Amino acid sequence: MSSLAHGNSTSEIEVTNISSHGVWLLAHGKELFMAYDDFPWFKDQPIKSLVNVEEQSPRHYYWPDLDVDLTEEIIEHPERFPLKWQST
Repeated sequence: MSSLAHGNSTSEIEVTNISSHGVWLLAHGKELFMAYDDFPWFKDQPIKSLVNVEEQSPRHYYWPDLDVDLTEEIIEHPERFPLKWQST
């Protein structure tokens, strides 16, 4: 049995940073930023829920703990998709 060299990623997708402004997602070597202003579902969520992300199909990401799914196009161009969740 052999294992991967230390430091090599076995995943094509991962959350690389969480800040007071938003979340950074690294997918296939491309870094994507999701500002809380555009993606309010991620604000004030536990880290465990934010880092639990799956790629359900190419360039289509799903956070099962939050029931949020986004495509790379939505993340890169949120202005094209103006509908936003609002709390009651």
